[in-house]
Amino acid sequence: MPLPLYLLAVAVFAMGTSEFMLAGLVPDIAADLDVSVGDAGLLTSAFAVGMIVGAPLVAALARRWPARAGLLTFVLVFAVAHVVGARTASFAVLLVTRVVAALANAGFLAVALSTAATLVAPDRKGRALAVLLSGTTVATVAGVPGGAVLGTVLGWRATFWVIALLCLPAAFGVVRGVPARGGTVPRDAPAGPSLRGEIAQLAMPRLALVMLLGALVNAATFATFTFLAPIVTDTAGLAELWVPVALVLFGVGSFVGLTLAGRLSDQRPGVVIAVGGPLLLLGWVALATSAARPAALLLLVFTQGTLSFALGGTLIARVLHEAAGAPTMGGSYATAALNTGAAGGPVVAAATLGADAGGVGPVWVSVVLVAVALLVALPLRRAVAPRAGRAARRPA
Repeated sequence: MPLPLYLLAVAVFAMGTSEFMLAGLVPDIAADLDVSVGDAGLLTSAFAVGMIVGAPLVAALARRWPARAGLLTFVLVFAVAHVVGARTASFAVLLVTRVVAALANAGFLAVALSTAATLVAPDRKGRALAVLLSGTTVATVAGVPGGAVLGTVLGWRATFWVIALLCLPAAFGVVRGVPARGGTVPRDAPAGPSLRGEIAQLAMPRLALVMLLGALVNAATFATFTFLAPIVTDTAGLAELWVPVALVLFGVGSFVGLTLAGRLSDQRPGVVIAVGGPLLLLGWVALATSAARPAALLLLVFTQGTLSFALGGTLIARVLHEAAGAPTMGGSYATAALNTGAAGGPVVAAATLGADAGGVGPVWVSVVLVAVALLVALPLRRAVAPRAGRAARRPA
């Protein structure tokens, strides 16, 4: 894999830490800013909404920018948003900073995904995406639990300052790793499709289907992940310091899952989807019924991290394969699919917090969302998982 992919992953690590860290900080933010836990959980949704809107919008505006200039601008705006968030005493202002940070993250990720796809052969897109998105899994393994510990010891604002500081080496990685004159479309490449033509790709049934499945699976992941802290402390009865442990287990699982997806999604996507989907559903059911038992909870958190990212990573790789006719906008379609789920999952899950569900209402939401995804995919499996040979012959 080319070195620039690993340097881009450093920036994805900083941004992924920010996106996921609220899973361990929701109770503290709610108490400090005098809002409910459900309202504080909406900070995750606000970030995801900014990603959904920002991914296609910013990608369209920046589709002919030099990649280095665009990526550097996005990462610096992201840093400034966290500085403001760390200093505010207003929940409304914090909510706005999350949207601004999300717009910057969306622009960065959309351009980075498209850039990564151009750095490798068409039949290695899955592995390239696994390297790029490994920054996200490392964030869940180290960054998010570290943020939870830091938030417990020094307060949630300290984590925002650390994210802002992490953006500095990330910016350095962009400057050193991305060619100065490189763009999302190489300058010497033949004229590609127009913006209208790339947007028209969204009308392709197979692309729309895979995006829908990716959104549903990611919604299930975030429905539980956003409220994992109260499940650990209230439902399982563990101390607050066990929250980072649960986040580490989820992160390690996500790294394992994404690594498997990187190896299998190019050649055997149908196997990952056909086997991983039902297992993911059974895992959410097991977690919902066993969350009160600490040992079972921790084991299933790891398992669900593995299955969620293996399946989700495969579906996102398929989005880029199906969006081959949209070389500069395909990354934004993948980003929008991911974050449509990340926005919707916590909103639905928050509505179950006051219900008499033993504190595991969000997990039952995950069960329903994956069940819907399987029902949608079942009669159209061939559309979701085309033979690898045919996908490999598509142009990059």
